[in-house]
This record gives sequence, structure tokens and C-alpha cells, in this order.
Amino acid sequence: MVEVYNGKYSHLRTFVKHKIENFQEEGERLGNGDRNEIKLFKCEDGIVLNIKSFKVPNYINKVAYKYFRKSKARRSFEYAVKLQKLGLGTPDPIAYFEFPTALLFKKSFYVSEHLEADYTYRDLTFDFEIPNHEEILRAFTRFTFQLHENQVLFLDHSPGNTLIKINNGEYQFYLVDLNRMEFKSLSFEERIKNFAKLTVHKSMIAVMSEEYAKCIGEDYQKVFQLMWSETKKFQEKFHRKRRLKKKIKFWKK
Repeated sequence: MVEVYNGKYSHLRTFVKHKIENFQEEGERLGNGDRNEIKLFKCEDGIVLNIKSFKVPNYINKVAYKYFRKSKARRSFEYAVKLQKLGLGTPDPIAYFEFPTALLFKKSFYVSEHLEADYTYRDLTFDFEIPNHEEILRAFTRFTFQLHENQVLFLDHSPGNTLIKINNGEYQFYLVDLNRMEFKSLSFEERIKNFAKLTVHKSMIAVMSEEYAKCIGEDYQKVFQLMWSETKKFQEKFHRKRRLKKKIKFWKK
């Protein structure tokens, strides 16, 4: 077993390890756990642990994670540390665990502090009556610009992966589900394409395009046309894959 801790939380080592060992029997389940399972565990000092159990990978990835690639849990931990060093929001990383066998990779866990958010970005896509909806959306766009300026490409920049907290009228954003990131200088096209998974609403694309154009010093129409085009491409690809999955399920019956 591999276990690595954030020094800030070394006093929780015994508690965390116990919860990992008893993950199936204890804890409060969060979400539906279709691929990965998340559970919450409350410590005596009031900290709530968010423990993500990653699905056991297929055979190819069992080999890859054992010998060639960092596990999802390790990447999540290391990327969280890196984001915080850059001054970018993510729940505090606490630890990660890996359970390899002699020849293959098997199971991994990522442990972070659980963050109670006021909203997620997804809420903005469903409820346009949220107070200061446009103001929050513009602040989120500026947050994304700061990611890009710090050479962070969040590959899973999707509706459920940004938590939003409101603190004395200030909007604070925290990234979750961190295991897919690249750290590099980004082209204009890469920056705008990074918005493609966020919403189907043209009105939201218009607001984000306007705000991002201000941040980057580009023409609004240039930003909007590319952002809307990339959004439509992503939606077409997404729905094409869903139709294919339905056909495969039908043929298997």
C-alpha cells in the first residue's frame, strides 16, 4: 500500500487510514457513484473528509498505472497542491492511497476536505433566478481566465466540477474532480475551447464571451463565435455518443 499525506493534516493519519480500511462499511455516501464512489466522514475536530474511491481500472490501465502513469488519486492530490500554490481554489488535499498488487495496479483513494458550497456551476445552467446570476457567471469567467493565465488547462471543466461559495458578497470558486489537467501555455483557441462543456444556453455563452473578451483584450464577436461553435461541436459529439450507446444496449437485448 502507498499512502501520502499533506503535512498540514498529519494529525489525522490514524483516523484517515481507518476510514480507508473500512470504506465499504462506514461513511455517508455522496452522489450516485456510477463510476467512482464518494463518502463523507466527520472527524472529532469538525473537519469532514471527502474520500473518493476510484473504480478499479481495466486490465490495460492496471498495467499502465502500475508501471507508466500516475494514478488518478495521486494526480488529484498533486494537482490540488499545485493549484493551491498558484492561489487557485480547490478543497484542501489531505492524502491519497494506492493499493497495487505485485504485478498490477488495483485500487486508489483521494482524500480531501469536504467543502459545503452555495452552488455549483450546474445550478447556474438550470436556475436563471439565482440572485446575481449574471454577476456570478462573469466572476466564474474571470476565474477561468486566471486558470488560463496560470497555464492551467482543466480538461474536465464541466458543470459539476466547479463549486461556488459566496463570502461577504465575494464569489469564490473551487475546482473538484482534478485528475485530468495539463499545465502549459495556452493558445487563444485552447482557452476558448475550454468553455465548450459548460452550458447549452446561448445567453450564457454570450455573457462569458463578453467577459472573457474583456479579460484577454480580444474582439467580443471573435470570442463568441468560437465559443459557440465549440459548444455546438461538443454537444453534437455528446449526443452522438449517447445515441450509439442506446443502439448498443438495444442490440444486446
